[in-house]
Formats: sequence, structure tokens, C-alpha cells
Amino acid sequence: MADPATYRPAPGEIPDQPGVYRFRDKDGRVIYVGKAKSLRSRLNSYFQDVAGLHPRTQQMVTTAASVQWTVVGTEVEALALEYSWIKEFDPRFNVKYRDDKSYPYLAVTLADQFPRVQVMRGAKRPGTRYFGPYAHAWAIRETVDLLLRVFPVRTCSAGVFKRARQQGRPCLLGYIDKCSAPCVGKISQEDHHVLAEEFADFMAGDTARFTRRLTQRMQEASAELDFERAARLRDDIGALKRATEKNAVVLSDGTDADIFALAGDELEAAVQVFHVRDGRIRGQRGWVVEKVEDVTDAQLVEHLLQQVYGDAPAGDAGAAASGAAAGSVPREVLVPVLPDDLDQVQTWLSGLRGGRVHVRVPQRGDKHELAETVRKNAEHALALHRTRRAGDLTTRSQALQEIQEALGLDSAPLRIECYDVSHNQGTFQVASMVVFEDGLARKSEYRTFGIRGPEGTGARDDTAAMHEVITRRFRRYLAEREQAGDLELGLGEDQVAEALADADAGPVRSGPIDETTGRPQRFAYPPNLVVVDGGPPQVAAAAAALAELGIDDVALCGLAKRLEEVWLPGEDYPVILQRSSEGLYLLQRVRDEAHRFAITAHRKKRSKGMTVSALDTVPGLGPARSAALLKHFGSLKRLKAASAEEIATVPGMGARTAAAVVAALAGPGDATVPAPAEPVADAPQPTADTPGMLGS
Repeated sequence: MADPATYRPAPGEIPDQPGVYRFRDKDGRVIYVGKAKSLRSRLNSYFQDVAGLHPRTQQMVTTAASVQWTVVGTEVEALALEYSWIKEFDPRFNVKYRDDKSYPYLAVTLADQFPRVQVMRGAKRPGTRYFGPYAHAWAIRETVDLLLRVFPVRTCSAGVFKRARQQGRPCLLGYIDKCSAPCVGKISQEDHHVLAEEFADFMAGDTARFTRRLTQRMQEASAELDFERAARLRDDIGALKRATEKNAVVLSDGTDADIFALAGDELEAAVQVFHVRDGRIRGQRGWVVEKVEDVTDAQLVEHLLQQVYGDAPAGDAGAAASGAAAGSVPREVLVPVLPDDLDQVQTWLSGLRGGRVHVRVPQRGDKHELAETVRKNAEHALALHRTRRAGDLTTRSQALQEIQEALGLDSAPLRIECYDVSHNQGTFQVASMVVFEDGLARKSEYRTFGIRGPEGTGARDDTAAMHEVITRRFRRYLAEREQAGDLELGLGEDQVAEALADADAGPVRSGPIDETTGRPQRFAYPPNLVVVDGGPPQVAAAAAALAELGIDDVALCGLAKRLEEVWLPGEDYPVILQRSSEGLYLLQRVRDEAHRFAITAHRKKRSKGMTVSALDTVPGLGPARSAALLKHFGSLKRLKAASAEEIATVPGMGARTAAAVVAALAGPGDATVPAPAEPVADAPQPTADTPGMLGS
């Protein structure tokens, strides 16, 4: 690693002007590109104490060996230069945008002598108008097939076109009137070019003009009693309407906007954009973003706008206004968070479009609802990306190997157990245990624990709760191994009984294998690795619990959420896994699943506690008669004021039960337990396959 002080510029060398800077490594490769309003202020921030920098920034400045800068006139110029350099050098520490697929576009090659309509992917070509992107190429072909009735533009390849000219006869499309056959002179070069421009105008949203024109021709043909031509024009109008209906109307006519949304975490995010032209969704596009640098959502939005509009031809007002391509700039750009340099971004976009561009966050109405739809698409895309990544066997094997190497394990951790504690200011304390085997979740092995504490009222803090959970889990493991006769130094009978009672597992079986199902008993199968959600305090508590039980063959680590650091017992410094490491990704999934499952169990316990009433303690009084009492008296307060005789008048109530109700309500704690505040942490709602709770 390089010391940033070895290549820090001398005082006074860095200008106090807008510009773009580049960090290079020892081999001269550009590893980071950034822009700044003041180069001096920004670059000096990189050369402070390395310990005070963000871990990703630390890695960048210690990898670099030199820094260079270029002064520009304005911040807008810096924005444009930063994008061009990122595109040219592809620096490893800049945010990466990866298309989740190679999106097809409908392209009209207006620069050709005889323009052609075709499906295109990849880099944009000058002189070609693009429409889309589309989710599937067949969707483009369906649209083109409908429109060729009205706009019979050439669609054949250069080879087919050349061969037709040499042979003097058109291809099949020319015979069935879905091509105007410029190859054999059925239409002049000028007229065919006009036809291609009309096709592009229709695709850009100018649909009403052509529908009106065909309707007028149909009426004229009908007046002249040329019903055959009128019927043909009627079918052409129908084809235009069907092609138009393929794009849903989501906003008012004339609305041109791009709607962006983000969904992700600290390491990666999914980005979605809907391209709306003339009120209709003309295309959709998505990326998976690797957050290689430390960026906020506002900075991410700024980089995203650079990525999407960076290739738009400057000043192409006509193409931009018509929404000719997804890369062209519309009048309105709707984003989830405003970029930090909003004025500079709007000025840059306005220069690309050749007209005013507004960048804003939709607050209400149809645009806000559409933005929510885009956000849901981004969340779905991120979930799909994670599912595909987690389901790959090679990737899972790599993740387990990376964890083994990083933690110094003797073998890959084929079974990983993760623990998390959830509570609400010390109430309704619940802990979760989730199990991953071979890198995949084993939900049938999930367990939850009700935290008891030394006095049965809960643990004093998270570390005490973690100590209790680890103790109970592994004491049960030792007890079941003791019953199987696999331990030379066994527990006492009282300890075995206490351990078996912890999980409320019922009668003791003869060994670690259930004779009925043939599967291992619940706690008889030890993990290769225990992961706790937290940093050094939680790891120390878990390590103490294992040591007290004499267990030294189970690896232990903690994953701290703030910086995604892996902590080992007794270590002063964490293990830092690569940001793109599959091992870190697997540990994150395990930790997040434990957190979700703990929150789910906590909410169940809290919901049950919120409905606890003094009536629940009355012997012989079930839910039906409790509800009847509350319905009759209207409230618990009125029920408390009633006599035993009045209570006995309620249908289904006897004198003995009425007296028991009066006695129960006369004591303390006779009111419904008030609902506590929401927990600090939140998690997804429970799934249908969430196992039930064990323990109390």
C-alpha cells in the first residue's frame, strides 16, 4: 500500500478553481475520476489522516500513487469532462453501471441513402433515430409489422437489398405491399426518405396527424364509392391504433419525461428508468450498480444522469423534443433524490437538449404514482439479481472458500448459523437463529428464542441476550450429544434436563438421528461457523458463552452493519473483505435473514402482548365470553364498575364466573397493556413459510 503523503501535492500547487482530477496507481492506470467546484478543497480532503477516511476511500488513496488535475472554466464543463474520462478510463473505484441485459432498440437509419428500419443493440450511431429500449426484440418486430401497412419502409439487410437491385425484382415484402421496394425503383429515393421520416415521427409520438390524414382519405374514397380503397384505409387506421395501444397511456398527452428510481443497500443498487413520450411509456431500462466509491443517493443520481444522457448529441433539440431515443433529453427528468449540484446538472442537460430541462422529485399526482411503480420495478430487479447470484453453485462455492480463507478456517463452513436479537426498548425480547447450508437457507432449521434473563423478565442488554441465546443453543447441543453417548466428559443429569427444557422439545430421543424421520435432531448438528449480528461486544459475549460450555471446535465471527466489517473474538482490528467479495455477500445475506426473522418473531410477540388483558387470567373465561362482556358493557372501565350480579346477567355468564371476573378486575394490571413504540430496526413482513417459535 502506498502512503498518500508520498504523492501529496505541495502547498499552493492545487488551484482553487473548478476542475476534474484523476488518481493513478503505480502502473499509471487511472483508478478514480472526480470533479470539484474547488480542486484545492476537494483534493486536500483526500490527504487528511487516513484513519478518518471512509474505508472505500482509504483503499483508493492507498492504492493510488499519483494525482493529476485539469482546470476548466465552469462546473458544467467539469461535469461533462468527468463523464468523458470515466467512459474512457473505466476507473475501478468509480461507480459501475451494468445493464441487467442488452436492451434492443428500434432504429431508423436516416443517414443511409435508402433508410432502413431494424432492431439494434449496442452503441448508438450518428444519423440514426432510436426508439425504446424495449424489453424484447419480438415486441419491436410486432410493432414494425403493424406499421409497415401504412409506412412500407425498407427493412431488409444490405445484402438482400443489393441482390434485389441486381435481379430487378423485389423480395417477398415488396410483393405483399409491406415494402415500397426502392430497390427496383417503385418509389424514388426522395419519397422513400420522406416515408422513413414519417415512420420516425409516428414512433416519436406524432400519431394524431397520420390518423387524421388516413381518416380523411378513407372518407374521400367512400364518397367516391371506392369502397375497396376505403376498406383498405380503414384497416390501416386500425393498424395504427393497435400499434399505439401497445404503449400504455400513463400521463397526459404531450408529456415527455424520464422517471428514475433506486433500490439497494450500501454495496449495490438496482436502477430503473421509464421513458415516457407523449404520455406513453416508450421504453424501460435497468442497471445493477456497484457502489465502488462512497456515494450518497444524491451523488448516485448525478452519476446516473451522466450515464444515461452522456451520449446524447449536444444541441439536438429536434431529436430531443420528439423523444427520438432513450438517450435524448426530455423536458422533464423525475428522480427520487435531487443531485447535489442541481443547477449545474440542469444547465448541462439543457445544453444537450437545446431547451430548458427540469430535474425534480415528484410529490403528488400521476407522476408520483408512476414513480412508485418504477421504484417497485427497481426493488424487483434487485431481488431478482440477488436470487440469481445466490442460486449459482459456482458462486456459492466461491463464497464459502473466500470465507474460509478470510477467517482462517480448516474447511469451508458448509453449515452457518446466524443469531440476532430484536426488542423494543427492552420489552418483548426475541432472538433468532437462521441456518444456511451449502450457501442456501434451510428454513426448516430456523429457530427463535424468547429471552428470559436472570429474573425471567428479559436480559439487561443485547450482549447479555446474545450470551443467553448461544448458551441455550449449545447447551442443548451438548445435551443431545450426551444422550447419544458421543461425549466423554458429559453433563450432569440436572444440566441435561435443563438443556432439554430450553427448547421445549418433548421427550429425549435415543440419539442425534430422529428414528421416525431419519433426520438429525434439532440441536444435535453443530455449525461450522456461528455469525452474530454486531461488532466486538456481541462477538465477545458469544465467545464467552462457548468458552463456558467448553466448545472450541466452532468458529465464530460478527458482522457489523455500519461498515460491513467482520470481527473475530479477541481481535483489535476487523477482517475487511473485498466490497465485491462473494464471501461478504453471503455473510450479508445470512445476517439480513437473521435480522428479518428476529423482527418477525418480535412483532408476533409484541402483537400478542398488546392484546393481553386481565380477563385472560380468569379461569373458565374464554375469548367468546370475554368478547361478549366487552360488547355488553362497552369498555373495560364500565366492566370494572359492574357488580357480580350485573355481570351474571350477560348471556353465558354464571354466578361463579361473574365473581371470578370481579375478583380479577379488582387487582392490579387490570387494563390492556398499551402498545409500545415501533422497534428501531425494521424488516420485511413474515413469509408464509416462517417456522413457529420455540422456547418461551
